[in-house]
Amino acid sequence: MHLSQVRNWFLQSPPVEWGIMHLREILIGALRHGPIPQHIAFVMDGNRRFARSHGIETVEGHNLGFEALAKILEVCYKSGVKVVTIYAFSTENFKRSKYEVDALMDMAKVKLAQLVHHGDLLDRYGACIRIIGQRELIKPDVLEAMDRAVNMTKRNGNAILNICCPYTSHAEMTTAIRNTVIEYSNPLPSQQRSFSESHIVHNIRARRLSANSPSPRIPIMRPQSPSSGAPSDNEDSISTSTTLNAGSTPEKSTMEDGDELKGTQGNTYPDPESITSKVLNDHMYTAGLPPLDLLIRTSGVERLSDFMLWQCHQDTDIVFLDCLWPEFDMWTFLPVLIEWQWKNRRMSEKDDARVSRRASAKSKNS
Repeated sequence: MHLSQVRNWFLQSPPVEWGIMHLREILIGALRHGPIPQHIAFVMDGNRRFARSHGIETVEGHNLGFEALAKILEVCYKSGVKVVTIYAFSTENFKRSKYEVDALMDMAKVKLAQLVHHGDLLDRYGACIRIIGQRELIKPDVLEAMDRAVNMTKRNGNAILNICCPYTSHAEMTTAIRNTVIEYSNPLPSQQRSFSESHIVHNIRARRLSANSPSPRIPIMRPQSPSSGAPSDNEDSISTSTTLNAGSTPEKSTMEDGDELKGTQGNTYPDPESITSKVLNDHMYTAGLPPLDLLIRTSGVERLSDFMLWQCHQDTDIVFLDCLWPEFDMWTFLPVLIEWQWKNRRMSEKDDARVSRRASAKSKNS
């Protein structure tokens, strides 16, 4: 304990702080000369374990986690990262104690106000806040604070901070599929008719079936002579007319059915075969953002916990770190960025070598 106090005192002394600050600027400047991930996601795990291991309240552990987030955001934006997505609150977290959930929500209101304070972190780097998740699960006072933060930073256009609260990937993908189905259930305007192969085949089959099917017969009502006087004939004619359409003539019923069929056949709907991964991607919460380049999770747990499952692709670098989130700082983050740059450069060199081999093979064949 005594050694840690001496270490903290030494690191917080003005000359050492000045030296560390300048060293940080040099390292970040060196990073900017190489490729930088445009979209980084963080699973901020380990706040509660940090609080338990240090004998402090759980809420204080979350508070220290926010301070760590502010430092990491500054490193990201200063390095040139355009989009940062953080897993702030999962819908599964509602299963925790009411005291902890309420404390987290109250802290979110305070910390959002600090983030959007004029001249602070987000304004300095021109970053705007986006809240993504199931808004209907958030309490009205917290939702009001979130909307206020979004509106105060909406003019910032250099970078984005996505706050996932409350969020799960399953809910995001379900919402995207539901919205896609709704969109494809609406008929297209007449000038945007679909002429896909499946649409043409469907129309040809429908016409063949209608041509082969016999036309429906309409019973003809014959006038009854008054001299017949058979009650059974009267009953038959009444039941026949009722079968057609009560209170209407057969001609009118046939015309109405034809008009209804004509109106139904006139609608043209989007072709379901045109639904691709890009269409679904356009309905995700992260639509229009760069692909996810790097996902980092602290606390040593090696799972995604229903976070950014759709956004992770074959080129996403997923890194699991043993440190707890409040301990995650620039000195832990910089090696991850350097390793990502090294991998990216290596992949670029392989792609360039492949292109050059193909070009040389074509020149030899010609």
